[in-house]
Amino acid sequence: MFGFKPIPTAIALAIALIIWFVIPVPQGVEPQAWHLLAMFVGVIAAIIGKAMPIGAIAIIAIMLVAITGVTNPNPSDAMKDALSSFANPLIWLIGISIMISKGLQKTGLGARLGYMFIAVWGKRTIGIGYSMVLSELLLAPVTPSNTARGGGIIHPIVRAIADSYDSDPEKGTENRMGKYLSLVNYHANPITSAMFITATAPNPLVVDLVAKATNSQISLSWTTWAVAMLLPGLICLILMPLVLYWMYPPEVKQTPNATQFAKEKLREMGTITHHELIMLGVFGILLLLWAGIPAMIFGEAWTVDATTTAFLGLCLLLITGVLTWDDILTQKSAWDTITWFAALVMMATYLNKLGLIGWFSGILESNIAQLGWSWIPACLLLMLAYLYAHYMFASTTAHITAMFAAFYTAGLALGAPPMFFALIMAAASSIMMTLTHYATGTSPVIFGSNYITLGEWWKAGFVMSVVEIIIFIFIGGLWWKILGYW
Repeated sequence: MFGFKPIPTAIALAIALIIWFVIPVPQGVEPQAWHLLAMFVGVIAAIIGKAMPIGAIAIIAIMLVAITGVTNPNPSDAMKDALSSFANPLIWLIGISIMISKGLQKTGLGARLGYMFIAVWGKRTIGIGYSMVLSELLLAPVTPSNTARGGGIIHPIVRAIADSYDSDPEKGTENRMGKYLSLVNYHANPITSAMFITATAPNPLVVDLVAKATNSQISLSWTTWAVAMLLPGLICLILMPLVLYWMYPPEVKQTPNATQFAKEKLREMGTITHHELIMLGVFGILLLLWAGIPAMIFGEAWTVDATTTAFLGLCLLLITGVLTWDDILTQKSAWDTITWFAALVMMATYLNKLGLIGWFSGILESNIAQLGWSWIPACLLLMLAYLYAHYMFASTTAHITAMFAAFYTAGLALGAPPMFFALIMAAASSIMMTLTHYATGTSPVIFGSNYITLGEWWKAGFVMSVVEIIIFIFIGGLWWKILGYW
């Protein structure tokens, strides 16, 4: 009947109105900043409650900022402010990368890579698990939709293999291998998301918020992020299948038929196609340019902006016919991401410009400072509070937009090295995806296959979050020290 869900919409609207009209504007806060906060919290509540699709909520947010004039009393300038983030290159980097990732699915290259690994390492169930991990790792740099990667490309392969061994939740045989493989399939997703800026849509938002909080003193490039996350990420990927194997051991441990199954699938696919080769070549070009290899060899004149690189990759796929313009027009997730990303970045930017983030981070900093702790335990407390607050969020983007800037700024005020705290908070922004069956888009896809009970999902999620954050704090911290990042 309506274009919105009445109860979540009423709750979001009530929260916004209470902040705007009932709660007094705190001392030291501008009324415009407080009113923008009211709209911002209402938008986040609507996203969490799924009052409408996130893109529709974003359009409403843009309209509200423009019509209320909270950023500028001039109507024309207020509209310009509301639309300002559509010119943000980071937003287009993710949108274009999602479009590029369509080529992995259309050509079948993503599935081919998965079956190739299983054909080699699939003689044991744990070997199949590591094959899934390797596939995730290879696809992550050019698949910013972690849902498409883990749920759209990898999970159908997992289900096909589990079915071939009669591991079916409807028959009560999920413990044969389906449960274990599904857990590995899912938990590889947050780790690879943490390893590359282009591995999940919210990562560029983290880059943007860090730059704003440090007045652009820290600008995380694609290479800087990838090198920083490489060692702790790889260690997490190595340990994760072993931890889950210990927690939920599969009944079927030897899988000689899996290699034959994978080989049969590869035979059905036939020889690698012309379009797959082109996709592979574009994949290589993207990685080389994002990593800055030409600039390293030939000098700074060969530097190519990360977003320009993404546009180049998409143009090559269009020119060669791997993708058509109709393919791009049907990429609803890409256009949706550009829309909601622009709206949330815009609101977060003006909350910062109007001084509200500084005010809130000051409150956090002063309250923690009263404990008399050094920066290490103080910032550990901030990071853990930020990470485990994700139990209350069904969107990583909403969580990052709502909390990252204030918690990061408070950490800097408490004396944390800016680069170290930026990287550990960036890692936590992906690790928090492990926690619940609604934590990110991938989770309901895999949880919905019914191989894993709710209790098992939450238990595995909490254990893996502890293991991974410890690895990133200690091994990551030492690695970043060796790299001279802090």
